[in-house]
Amino acid sequence: MLPAVSKDLDNSNIETERSPVALSYDYGESAEKILGSTLGAYFRNVSERAPEHMALISCHQNLRFTYGQLQERVDEFARGMMQMGLERGDRIGIWSTNNAQWLITKLAAATIGAIFVNINPGYKASELDFVLKQSGVKLLVVIAESRGVSYLQILQELEPGLFSVNGTQHLGDQGQLQHLVVIDGTPSASERLHTFDEVCEVGRKADLKGLHSRTNALDMDDPINIQYTSGTTGAPKGATLSHHNLLNNGWFAAKAMGLTSQSRFCIPMPFYHCGGMVSSALATISVGGTIVIPGPFFVEDTVLKAISQEKCTHLSGVPTMFFAELEHPDFAQCDVSSMKGGFMAGAPCPVQLMRRVADHLNMHEVVILYGLTEASPLMTCTTIADTLEIRATTVGRAIPAIELKVIDTETGAIVPRGKQGELCTRGHGVMIGYWNNPQATAEAIDKNGWLHSGDLAVMNTEGYINITGRKKDMLIRGGENIYPREIEEVLHDHSNIAQAQVFGIPDEKFGEIVGVWIKLKAGCSLTEEELRDWLRDRIVHFKIPSCVRFVDQFPMTVTGKIQKFAMRAHMIKELGLENVESIRTA
Repeated sequence: MLPAVSKDLDNSNIETERSPVALSYDYGESAEKILGSTLGAYFRNVSERAPEHMALISCHQNLRFTYGQLQERVDEFARGMMQMGLERGDRIGIWSTNNAQWLITKLAAATIGAIFVNINPGYKASELDFVLKQSGVKLLVVIAESRGVSYLQILQELEPGLFSVNGTQHLGDQGQLQHLVVIDGTPSASERLHTFDEVCEVGRKADLKGLHSRTNALDMDDPINIQYTSGTTGAPKGATLSHHNLLNNGWFAAKAMGLTSQSRFCIPMPFYHCGGMVSSALATISVGGTIVIPGPFFVEDTVLKAISQEKCTHLSGVPTMFFAELEHPDFAQCDVSSMKGGFMAGAPCPVQLMRRVADHLNMHEVVILYGLTEASPLMTCTTIADTLEIRATTVGRAIPAIELKVIDTETGAIVPRGKQGELCTRGHGVMIGYWNNPQATAEAIDKNGWLHSGDLAVMNTEGYINITGRKKDMLIRGGENIYPREIEEVLHDHSNIAQAQVFGIPDEKFGEIVGVWIKLKAGCSLTEEELRDWLRDRIVHFKIPSCVRFVDQFPMTVTGKIQKFAMRAHMIKELGLENVESIRTA
């Protein structure tokens, strides 16, 4: 690892013509060592140290597990999967909202050396089909239904033979799915359909020595997770992460927030996101704290109730979640006296919101975490040692033991501090690569091991980072990463649409909302309502455009390149969003 540029170079008392310019390069320093362990072995160590300490509370399921009880359940499910033929490196998918079984499955997969595939519970059939095939999921854990959506019906439409007594079909032409485990299901006669409890019962009768042998044979650099991110080419990409990636990322997130074994972390963020899985749940486990699941998905009522009843000390969320909690009509009756801190992440965080969270939610130690899935996810963080002003106006400095640099987007040279460029990172957080996608991997990670974030940033003299924009046109709506081309490709399948251009529009609540300009084919008509109805069966809800305009032409350069920034500027003016656009964020 290269030495950091001396901070003395930035001191005003060194002002000679020959003084070098401080460059935008830094690395994270810490008294804490990097963890060298697999996740399963580390969790067992934590559990054995404090078996009676409360590990997990799932409020909506009325479930409570001490570390000893949680370890026992993890071992049962792990052994059950081994009895079903799951081998090291096999993919285990989960398509579910937040619940205790989600975390048990995650830890059990890590214990047997399987690769855990996070699947967005909002996926439609086509998106699910792609992910299952692309990753080669062998066993899928699923909930039966949620918010009126039957997950089992969607699966049955994809593979009619899945629920037959002796179903032998595989999912699609290239699928590898052999077993379906229903978290909240009832026993079935099918050899391929199981309940979660049935798998645990099988595991309870199996030899524990075989599990220990499997766990001890694993390597910390083995892949442990495939985390699907939105794809710039219309298809999600599976960021493949190792034990080493996730364990250390969670560990350093915990240190940034000052978590201890006495912390009680309320997690409304979805577990399928790194923010919920790594920065919240694994961070809490890394210090032997208590995870509190307020509900299957975010509802501000359940979060406030969980904080009050379970005396939570920490809370995570994207800005829209905190807005909703603070503005709830019964917020004044919520007991937040136990609260200390937590983190805000996933979207630009308005400075005034940070201050409101600190003052009204009693989260005086709230920090900002920043990163991307491909970095496991943290690249930078503020810490409880930083002033509130720094925590409210920057995304912090490099997390321990990783490098950061800001480069010129044209030349690739490191820019001077204070100048904008693309933020890159190298170190223990960088993903192994995209699953079965070497071309995309090579585009993201250069020959020297630097992961290019695509985000534009400025590094100040102290190494603190401000995110100033995006190199590409990805937008973030309420913490959800959205690539316009994904939506555009779906829209171009509509028989009445000649061309569609999707872009982000600033929004006070969500950070950004999805906007689209559409040029219809000659002689065709389409209304906003008809368009949204058509999209609801094809893409997840948060990708459906909030603002639709039908136009005859698009703003272009003299060389014929479409100018999305001009569309965005036009909509800001038309909708009177100049004040929203100027909201200061970290």
